[in-house]
Amino acid sequence: MNYKLMKKYLVMAVVMTASVCAMAQSKSKPEPYFSFRELPNMLKWCPAPPDTVGAAFAYDIMQYMWGKEMRQKDKERTAIAIRDAVYSLECIAQEFSEPFGLQISEEGTPEIWKLLRDAKVTGENISNFPKFYYKRIRPFMRFHEHTATPQFEPDLRRNFSYPSGHTLLGWCSALLLSEINPERADTLLKRGYMYGESRVIVGAHWQSDVDAGRLAAAAAYSRMHTNERFLEQMRLARLEFRVKTGLASKEEEKAYREALDKRAKAQAKEAKANTKKAA
Repeated sequence: MNYKLMKKYLVMAVVMTASVCAMAQSKSKPEPYFSFRELPNMLKWCPAPPDTVGAAFAYDIMQYMWGKEMRQKDKERTAIAIRDAVYSLECIAQEFSEPFGLQISEEGTPEIWKLLRDAKVTGENISNFPKFYYKRIRPFMRFHEHTATPQFEPDLRRNFSYPSGHTLLGWCSALLLSEINPERADTLLKRGYMYGESRVIVGAHWQSDVDAGRLAAAAAYSRMHTNERFLEQMRLARLEFRVKTGLASKEEEKAYREALDKRAKAQAKEAKANTKKAA
C-alpha cells in the first residue's frame, strides 16, 4: 500500500476516534481553569464604570447614539451584531470558523471545543462579581428604548451591564483561536473586536462595558496560561488543528489519536463509576 493511501486511512481513523471522543465529551460538564478567587480581581485593577457626569460618560452616550445610527444606516453590519447577540459556544463556532480556517464543532473538533468551553466558564468567573458589585444599568434601560434584539431584553434587564460578558467571550475566543492558528491572527482578532462592537450596535451595552470586557478577557487569558491543564488542552487543540487541516506529521497524527483514545477510556471509566453510584 502506498504512503498516500496509508495516510488517508490514518486520517480517517483519527476522525472516527475524534467523533467517539466528542460523544463522550458532550456529556461532561464545563470545568473552569480557575475559580473566581484564583483570578485577578477586577475591582482592584480595572476602572469602575464612569459616573453619570464627565467626559467618559459623555463618550458612552455618544457611542450609544452611534450604535443607533448604525442600525439605521448599515443593515449588513446590524445583522452581524444581531447574530452576535446569542451568548453561546455555538454562536462562537458559527462566527469564528471562517476566519479560523476550520469548521469548529463539538463533534468535529472536540479538543478545540473543550478548550473554548472551559475558557468560557473561566471568563464568567472573572466577570460575574464586578457585574453584581457595580449593578450598572444598561443603556437601553436608561433611555427607555428597545435594543435591536428585543427577544433578549427580559434577560438583559436581570443581568447587569459592566463588564460585557459577550465581549469577554468574543475577545477571549479570538485570542485562543489565534494561538491555535497564528497565521489567521489578524482576521480572528478583527472578528473578536467586532464581536464586542456588536454589543454597542444592538444597544445592549455602553462602550465602557465593552472596553472592560476586553480587559477582563486579556486578564483571564493570561492567567489561564499558568494552569497545567489549560496548557495541555491548548497543546491538544493545536495538535487537532494540524491534523484536521492536513498539516500534521505521522507522529503528530499518532499522538492525537492516542490522546483521544486515552480521554475516551477515562470518560468511559468515569461513566461506569457514576452508573454504579447511581445504582
